[in-house]
Amino acid sequence: MGLLIAGLVMWSLIHLYPSIASQSRDGLVARLGNNAYRGLFALLMLAALAMIVFGWKSAVPSAVYVPPLMGSPLVSVLMLVAFVLFVAAQAKTNIKRVLRHPQLTGLVLWSVAHLLANGDSRSIALFGGLGVWGLVEIALINRRDGAWQKPAAAPFKSDAIVIIISAIAFAVVLYFHAWLFGVSPIV
Repeated sequence: MGLLIAGLVMWSLIHLYPSIASQSRDGLVARLGNNAYRGLFALLMLAALAMIVFGWKSAVPSAVYVPPLMGSPLVSVLMLVAFVLFVAAQAKTNIKRVLRHPQLTGLVLWSVAHLLANGDSRSIALFGGLGVWGLVEIALINRRDGAWQKPAAAPFKSDAIVIIISAIAFAVVLYFHAWLFGVSPIV
């Protein structure tokens, strides 16, 4: 469990660094150059992700609570919405006119959905940890960037395309979930 938690802490600190220490980050970019900084960021993220994956696999889960919605269709609905928000963050959509941080909001929904369906210690560490990081990241970005400037309206077609792509991606992940993650989300 220690490796999983260390990976989550590393992931969070690396992502929070630009918001917490923006002047330090700017100085590091000036010394290394933008591409070298991005490369270092990517390498550290890969290391954190590897720690999370290997930490997850090596952690022995113990039951903490009975998940209230294990196998419930509500979890699937939350996951589909999380997929839509995650994809919407990468496109010009009207969703961005409603939510300032669709990708991070999608991550928080993903976390909540998994905590409603999983009550073991390593799930609480992973999903709870990433959910808390997402909420903290939203707050820090809002503080750093100031008032939100809503983007211009997008054609409805953009939203429809995002929803279709998200539904397909959700179906693929749902179908392969047991193979990819060792757990079938459909009971």
